Amino acid sequence: MAESTTTEPTTERSTEPTTSSHAAPYSAPVSTRTTDPLKHRRSPGAELTELMAAGSRESVSLRELPFATHLALRAGSPAAVEALGHVLGAPLPERVGTVSSGERGPGCPVDVIWLGPDEWLAVLGDEAVTGESGRELVNAAGAALDGQRGQVVDVSANRATLELSGPRARAVLDKVIQLDLHPREFPVGRAVSTLLESVQVILWRTGEDTWQVMPRASFTEFVARWLLDGMREFD
Repeated sequence: MAESTTTEPTTERSTEPTTSSHAAPYSAPVSTRTTDPLKHRRSPGAELTELMAAGSRESVSLRELPFATHLALRAGSPAAVEALGHVLGAPLPERVGTVSSGERGPGCPVDVIWLGPDEWLAVLGDEAVTGESGRELVNAAGAALDGQRGQVVDVSANRATLELSGPRARAVLDKVIQLDLHPREFPVGRAVSTLLESVQVILWRTGEDTWQVMPRASFTEFVARWLLDGMREFD
């Protein structure tokens, strides 16, 4: 605290010049260090990491794939469909259940999942790895539309991505997914919007024994515990 001085009033007039001192205003030190906000992110399944690791086994395992970039795409004309596919680096698929793949650059894969006649979900890598944020992708896609009827929204925080893998992965899913998951009906590369028990998810078969399950972020724990319960019978 700055100190102040006071003088008592006197009846004599001082001939000495008076001076007053004022404390300089406080100035907080300026830090030159920058903080990367990406270091402070928490994924929807962060608190389930140990639980999923403990419930995993050789025949079937469960883990979260955190921080993927998701873009919700809408396109109202063939020209808009072509423009979005061009700027993203992967064409927009045309049929239910299909997924198209491409690259935006070396080590930057992009997959586009068909969700409806004019609706898709683009799945890209973690911006900490790719160096490209959801906002930058939205701006680039919006510029590519150039006034055509369409929409691009960054929905990366909307869903979690859980990966179920192993020889028994399909057997676990068969307990809670009312679809035929046999390879002849659900081959590698197929993805659909469906129900896992009572929760809407996107189910994507990314490998022979590997599946991605994408619930809304708020249902991550519910879905993870359902899958872990289905895994208990397998060694």
